[in-house]
Amino acid sequence: MTRICLALDLVDDAALIAEYEHWHRVGNTDPAVSRSIRDAGITQMEIYRAGNRLFMVIEADDSYSDEAKAAADAANPAVIAWVAKMKAFQQPIPAAGPDGTWHPMERIFRLTEHTD
Repeated sequence: MTRICLALDLVDDAALIAEYEHWHRVGNTDPAVSRSIRDAGITQMEIYRAGNRLFMVIEADDSYSDEAKAAADAANPAVIAWVAKMKAFQQPIPAAGPDGTWHPMERIFRLTEHTD
């Protein structure tokens, strides 16, 4: 099992943030997008928000590949449309640079590695 953590900012506008959340509620996300996530080997995906900062946690099985997911997404009209729609709400975090979107985060602490 692989865990991937990503960060992204939303445009700091209450109406846009509310609309972004609307599109992520059950029944508002294109089922083809959810299916593409599962088909890539992602078994769980959660997005958390603090202000306009988003944090995504992905758990994927051993079949998951960043490259394969990117190639499948690039060939999927539903995913292409979803990504285009979401870009209107998003802005990269400073670490991602101006063209960035979801940016990988580096783990700096794991409790199980620390002994009492």
